[in-house]
Amino acid sequence: MVVIGVIAVVLFGGNLPEVARKLGGSYREFRRGLNEVQQQFRLAEHEAKKNLSVDDSKSSKTTEVDDEEEEPAGPKAPKFKPPS
Repeated sequence: MVVIGVIAVVLFGGNLPEVARKLGGSYREFRRGLNEVQQQFRLAEHEAKKNLSVDDSKSSKTTEVDDEEEEPAGPKAPKFKPPS
């Protein structure tokens, strides 16, 4: 850390406080943007889970009625026979 500090003083000299302020502002904007994106993903995930749970409850109610009326379908693909 000391080495990095010395290099920063040598490169920027008297402008170091201004450079540090600009760097801090850029970092702050980056974090804000990142937090907004994360919040949008969380909101989309929450809505998807909500819709999925609503769809599951609707489909389970309809399948209970449908299962009683329909016969279960057998396998449609032929069984695998290994070569001899």
